[in-house]
Amino acid sequence: MERFGIQNQTLVSFLLLVLFLFIPNCFVFCQNDDVNEDSGSQQQRVKIRVGLVLNLGSVEGKIVASSVSVALSDFYANNNDYKTRVSLSVRNSQGEPLRALASAVELLETVGVEAIIGGNSFLETKFLAEIGEKARVPVISLSSPVSLSMRKYSHLIQATHDSSSEAKGITAFIHSFGWKSIALVYEDDDDWRESMQLLVDHFHENGVRIRSKVGLTVSSIEEVMMDRLRKLKDLGGTIFVVHMSEVVATHHLFPCAAKLGMMSEGFAWILTAKSMNSFNQNTDNFAKETMEGVVGFRSYIPFSKELHNFTSIWRRKLLGSEDNVGSEITRLSISGVWAHDVAWALARASEVTRMHNASSTLLEAITQCRFKGLSGNFQIKAKNFLSDKFEIVNLIGSGERRVGFWNTNGFFSSGRHLYNKVDTIIWPGVSAQSPKGRRLGESKRKTLRVLVPSSNRFPKLVNVMTDEVTKKIIADGFCIQVFHASIRRFNYDVEYILWRNGSNYDDLAYGLSSQKDKYDAAVGDITITSNRSSYVAFTIPFTEMGLGMVAPKQSGMWVFFQPLTPDLWMTSAAFFILTGTIVWLIERPENTEFQGSWSQQIGVMLWFGFSTLVYAHREKLKHNLSRFVVTVWVFAVLILTTSYTATLTSMMTVQQIRFNSNKDFIGHLSGSLIANASLASTNINATNVRGLNNSADYTKALLNNSVAFIIDELPYLNVLLGEKPDHFLMIKPQITTNGFGFMFQKGDELVHLVSKEISELRTKGRLNEMAVRWFENRLPYTIDDTSDPIDLYRFRGLFMITGGSSAFALAVLFIIWLRDRWEDLTSSINIFLSRRFVHFRILFARAIHPSPLDDLFGENAVQMSQRNR
Repeated sequence: MERFGIQNQTLVSFLLLVLFLFIPNCFVFCQNDDVNEDSGSQQQRVKIRVGLVLNLGSVEGKIVASSVSVALSDFYANNNDYKTRVSLSVRNSQGEPLRALASAVELLETVGVEAIIGGNSFLETKFLAEIGEKARVPVISLSSPVSLSMRKYSHLIQATHDSSSEAKGITAFIHSFGWKSIALVYEDDDDWRESMQLLVDHFHENGVRIRSKVGLTVSSIEEVMMDRLRKLKDLGGTIFVVHMSEVVATHHLFPCAAKLGMMSEGFAWILTAKSMNSFNQNTDNFAKETMEGVVGFRSYIPFSKELHNFTSIWRRKLLGSEDNVGSEITRLSISGVWAHDVAWALARASEVTRMHNASSTLLEAITQCRFKGLSGNFQIKAKNFLSDKFEIVNLIGSGERRVGFWNTNGFFSSGRHLYNKVDTIIWPGVSAQSPKGRRLGESKRKTLRVLVPSSNRFPKLVNVMTDEVTKKIIADGFCIQVFHASIRRFNYDVEYILWRNGSNYDDLAYGLSSQKDKYDAAVGDITITSNRSSYVAFTIPFTEMGLGMVAPKQSGMWVFFQPLTPDLWMTSAAFFILTGTIVWLIERPENTEFQGSWSQQIGVMLWFGFSTLVYAHREKLKHNLSRFVVTVWVFAVLILTTSYTATLTSMMTVQQIRFNSNKDFIGHLSGSLIANASLASTNINATNVRGLNNSADYTKALLNNSVAFIIDELPYLNVLLGEKPDHFLMIKPQITTNGFGFMFQKGDELVHLVSKEISELRTKGRLNEMAVRWFENRLPYTIDDTSDPIDLYRFRGLFMITGGSSAFALAVLFIIWLRDRWEDLTSSINIFLSRRFVHFRILFARAIHPSPLDDLFGENAVQMSQRNR
């Protein structure tokens, strides 16, 4: 395995297991290798081994295998001087991707092939591309769908039709008959779904409405197929685009359609190129007759002398084969023609890579090949060989008739003159009159049955009433106006139906989903949620997304106290007094401005401390120690005042309401599942939550202080702010909801179309214009919460510095005071200690020998001692 780059041991083990299971079967169906060697010159030729992995049990596989073999023989007959010979090693995948993978591994390991041709299905191509990427060997696939997921494989080359050109052709064909909508019938298989997506996208982009899609499989029983086709017919569909294999179409789809009368006059069936390319001449006459009037796009192979000669040679060799496969094959298929050109490209590239001084790999040589093949000019672009020309075929009886051509430039005739139409077509029912279908500009309109909530809690969003005369439901409001603007282009009438089962919109979604025969859509103040999306399909949101909070505007007379917390106010005041006291202690002995009566000194002390707040102190400081204290304190005051100013400014310009508020009451829309879920998921700490019914209740509760604030989705709050712009402010902190959307039945093509219209309304500014009309004044939001009041904890470092400087000044002042009074202090201490000693001695003597004279004698002795001192 390491020889061709496979290092993953798990993959190696898996591939070995696949080999063990499938290789024996593969060899049963192997043809002899080296089918193209010249017996007389084997020693002079360089053999280039190429693997051919096909379903040899199918007609298409037999055609491709024989076409490649005959093409190589024809090529080397015309280029006998080539020194290389492509040698084919054919393996039978039996139409199973795992067998194809096992065959590829066996070819790489045992045969040592340098390229692989195969991969007719999407999954088979993906497996072969994966192994080719690991082994760095080119893999050439025929007729597999081009997919974005295949672009990652640098060694994969796909030969198929150009799906983009085909999508344009079918769209132009539909527009040429004025049809507005179609029904899409496809095979529910990876191959067909993958190749269908480009067609669907092109329909949407060019105004072709897909009314419905129906997926069918080979295993679909007749009852199921009849039931699905009957529903398409009941929906009024008459134009069908079919994208499925020959087996499902000829043996299931069209016989069932004929039984339902859908192959009669007034119907049209269009087959895609992938469908038509797989049709062959072996379809029985009964199936062909049921398909009479069908139109199909098929890859165009121009008639040429070379094609005629090759087909003749191919037919002769096919009839002479040992297994007599020629009896069941009468015509070379589209894939067979492409296989011829791929074989020639391989033969040319092999010779180039073996030339003297050649530096290109086999993959590079293939992509650089340019020649005129049977299918036209052969050229690889972006690892793809795409045929962009198509012939439009009309099936009539057991035969067919070419009615036009298409390439990227438009329709053209066999004479290569450009036209904007095709030749006359015989439609189902043997009618030359083209089906009417749903024509562009046709006056007939379909009625949309739309559910609307009946609560009318926010009339500016949805307001529903009953006309007293006609008894019809009339709806108005912002949501209704956006809905009408979104479907205006699609030619619908709207019938409104009241939803009377409460304000639980989860039940509304379930009711819409479970009663498809009664309702088509639901419109109103319906929030997009994952729970509801499991029942219905939502359009993109047409409102703002998220929750907001609204609170009354506040204008208190004590607002200037709010920037600082109470503990910070008290601490700041204490430090003003402390600073004035310390400066007074330092300056008082020498500075006359700090002297005087006690009342004057206290006044100066307090005045000096608080005057530093505005830097208005007039007293001159004479001591460096006091200057140091004042300098540090002025720095602290500067920080305090600037922070106070900034916080006060913020509080005066925005409303202080916070998600972590611990207010007692919070209001929300009663019964709103979204509001309840949001309250549960956020960190709001509320002791009581109050449900309110409408915007009037919101206004009343906020103005009488029944609730501290309202929390709800932004569309509801816009209504409230539009009604009372001078009374409330809103903060929009985060996006936690998906906004309002319109609900449709799952699979309804209107979901995509209406979403696109909503996007255009928003881009052109019309959505905002409608919001301004209904919500009147659009007030600005605060971008975030307002600033917190400044607390002591945030400024603890500042006060630690100021306190430390004051303590240092007091310590220095105390040391100076001790130095100046040291002698007096020591004398006073000695006197005090001596008196205490004499007094103690007398007390001790009395305690041992008490005497009446002791007291007198002791006192006199003390007095005499003091006099002597």
